[in-house]
Amino acid sequence: MNRLLILLFVVAASCSPKKPKESSNETTAVAIELIGKINIGSIPKSDNYQIYQWNDHTVIFGKFDVDSISRALTKQFYPETVKVYRDPLYVFDKSQRCENPETASQWRHYLLTANLVEDPEMQQEYRHYHEVQFDEWPEVAQGFCNANFQQLLVYENNRQLLLVISIPADKTLNELNPLTTKDNPRMDEWNAMMGKYQEGIPGTGPDEVWVFLEEI
Repeated sequence: MNRLLILLFVVAASCSPKKPKESSNETTAVAIELIGKINIGSIPKSDNYQIYQWNDHTVIFGKFDVDSISRALTKQFYPETVKVYRDPLYVFDKSQRCENPETASQWRHYLLTANLVEDPEMQQEYRHYHEVQFDEWPEVAQGFCNANFQQLLVYENNRQLLLVISIPADKTLNELNPLTTKDNPRMDEWNAMMGKYQEGIPGTGPDEVWVFLEEI
């Protein structure tokens, strides 16, 4: 193992070990996206993060020293682009938003990415809607509660969005996601409205917007 990989392993190991989820404190999670050809097998495994990939996009998501690991990965792989996602612009937290605040002991994370449209005014509208969503669109959070989403985070880097949906580890998103809109027309309205602010990242098909990153 070369010196840089040893450094990366030490930095990851020095973070607090990731424990099964018992209370909601995951908002400290961060992500690093590497765009380019990356040898996934050369990234040390750690309990502090998971690794996801779509085409030439590799994302590391979890709780770790984002600056140190970003530097180590950049020196190791020389990616075309490195993006850091550290402060979510939107946080849904089941323990604070749902009538039943109890959370699952272990979570499964789904990562998706898309772009905001290039229009700056529409980008600002999108951010504003998320700032006022809990007050003006409470049905959206209720839909997440109905689906037993544990947490939902939206990060932004320039105009690229990174969406993290966390659910109980023994469930799948296909099982739970339909419950967000069941008997909830306001949620359908929200989803339709948000669609006008989003578009696919480079490499997606003409009708493709959100793409799932596969956990490695």
